[in-house]
Amino acid sequence: MAASANKDQVMRGATQPVVSLSHVTLRYGDGPSVVTALDDVTLDVAPGERVCVLGANGSGKSTLASVICGLLAPDEGAVTLVGEDVFGPDGVDFEAYQRARRQLGLVFQNPDDQIVTSIVEEDVAFGPENLCLEPEEIGTRVARELARVAMTDYARSNPSNLSGGQKQRVAIAGALAMEPRVLVLDEPGALLDVRGRRGIMRVMAELRGLGTTIVHITHFMDEALAADRVVVMDHGRVALDGTPQEVFAHGERLAGLGLEVPFTAQLAGALRARGVDVPWTCDEAVLRAALASNSPLGPVPHGESPLGTGPNGESTAVHVERVSYSYRDADSRKALDNVSFDVAAGTSVAIVGQTGSGKSTLVRMLCALEVPDQGRIVVDGLDTKSRKERRKLHGKVGYVMQHPERQLFAETVLEDVAYGPRNLGLSPDEVQKRCAHALSLVGLTGKEEASPFQLSGGQQRLCAIAGVFAMEPGILVLDEPTAGLDPRGRAQLERILEDIHDHDVTTIRVTHSMDDAAKAQQVIVLSQSKPLMAGTPHEVFCEANSQILHDAGLGLPEPLRWAISLGLDTAPLTIEQLVEDLVTIRATSRAKEVG
Repeated sequence: MAASANKDQVMRGATQPVVSLSHVTLRYGDGPSVVTALDDVTLDVAPGERVCVLGANGSGKSTLASVICGLLAPDEGAVTLVGEDVFGPDGVDFEAYQRARRQLGLVFQNPDDQIVTSIVEEDVAFGPENLCLEPEEIGTRVARELARVAMTDYARSNPSNLSGGQKQRVAIAGALAMEPRVLVLDEPGALLDVRGRRGIMRVMAELRGLGTTIVHITHFMDEALAADRVVVMDHGRVALDGTPQEVFAHGERLAGLGLEVPFTAQLAGALRARGVDVPWTCDEAVLRAALASNSPLGPVPHGESPLGTGPNGESTAVHVERVSYSYRDADSRKALDNVSFDVAAGTSVAIVGQTGSGKSTLVRMLCALEVPDQGRIVVDGLDTKSRKERRKLHGKVGYVMQHPERQLFAETVLEDVAYGPRNLGLSPDEVQKRCAHALSLVGLTGKEEASPFQLSGGQQRLCAIAGVFAMEPGILVLDEPTAGLDPRGRAQLERILEDIHDHDVTTIRVTHSMDDAAKAQQVIVLSQSKPLMAGTPHEVFCEANSQILHDAGLGLPEPLRWAISLGLDTAPLTIEQLVEDLVTIRATSRAKEVG
């Protein structure tokens, strides 16, 4: 699938492309620090086409999105957007850009970069107002789009008091209210729960049916299956371009690019490696039928998968007792309502819940950045209600916020990572040692003298995390640490967290990934600011709880969801265990046939 062939691939009869990039090159910086973000990119998108763009962090995806939306002009090449020749041999045509932007919509990767007002409905109205629409039409669009993203109840709220996922929904509503011909979404589901991501996928399908052209950038490989076409970027170039099945057939090449194939393809590949004859497919139903044809599925003879281990520490690292907290805004909404739990020292904990359930507020309280209205929180034996004791927690609790890259400020990576250890009063040698270890952990050795602001988005995330690691806290709190990271980055961070946990560090993380939560020793589920359930992964993620979790906007780990769908009596939480169960069933069935 040569990139140069994509023009013929997307043209529908004589229809002209709604987006056309020809030999586009775009660079950031100059001199020795120049970065080529797009390198000779030629790409056409047909009207009404749904294109999914994949690529590792730093591959050029977000820059491509900005060019398609008319926010960035390239250095070389030609760009035509919605029939307007905005850039060519004569350079930028500003009037053409102005006309084109009225028909282009963009949802940024970080909603804080897009929200501009202090009231949700006014923010959604901002774009239509700039289009000079009649007030009645603006009101109709705002109401419609807030309902579409399930944010009607928050119309009068202050966006600054919303969760990251809720802000993302507001940003999406604002983009949709402009009714663009071309809508570009840059990682729209990174901060959303399972229900939110499904909702965005439904919205994209609905808009696709209405003829809207969609360019969707994502790190969720399964989301790409719904696209008409998948484009894979690598170091600013188009590496692969074709249908989802064509692109995901290149599993080894994708792995080399820091990506992965969807779960169905991973499962089929793992089964083929164990001698089960199943086809590669993007269709779950087809794969299920193929598996069923090998043998009747049923109970695994060796019994159910073992239960996960529970808290392994003897002392209590965190004690949360009947905690409640309300936002000080017009709604006076409760962010947390009567939440209680304990975390044993050395335990890995996952906190899950739908967008706006109070997860981020809770972890800020665990770090003593907020104080409960009611109840108490004791961290490492220190009650956070006491200002004196809160100060003692500095250095003991490490906090990786939802967008840790926003913590970056120094001229070099090394200076940024060293800031925390230096503030602890450590010797220069100890600071140097810790910084070297932290940078090695996150894979940024050799970047010490680079500016953190010239790193890719994923590298900035890892740089900020390294600064927290360098303080060597006994308790590490992370709020969606893998959001926005490519599959390679997520896998790398998971290995880092496993290594840190092996050194008896208590780790508490907020995540929207049920598969990541299944790797923890303790899972705490919040729903609408209240505790819903808690326990080991096997206690929380089980068939009996599947409907409760679904109603709370969550789901099950993919291996367990598949096991239930296939009628297995086991409860696998990893793909390895699911494959083992299926292979065992097949082998047992064949042995009975022979016997």
